Amino acid sequence: MASRSFSSEQVRKITQIINEGISIKTEIEDLSAGLNDTIKAIATELEIKPAVLKKAISIAQKSKFTDTQADHELLTDILEAAGRTL
Repeated sequence: MASRSFSSEQVRKITQIINEGISIKTEIEDLSAGLNDTIKAIATELEIKPAVLKKAISIAQKSKFTDTQADHELLTDILEAAGRTL
């Protein structure tokens, strides 16, 4: 594979986007860790699984409750037909 040379302007742009990308990804990781800690604390307080609370947040964020509800109803129908509901 041939190596490629970049102009000084291209190097500046590459350096800038890499630095900005690192900063943004670090901020996202920090925010996600904080959110996970908060979810765990509230889930413990409410005596529910953190995964359930995370799923509720995802559904709400995507505004997909109706779709999720329809999928859940179909899933229930399938499991009932297979005799696998308890």
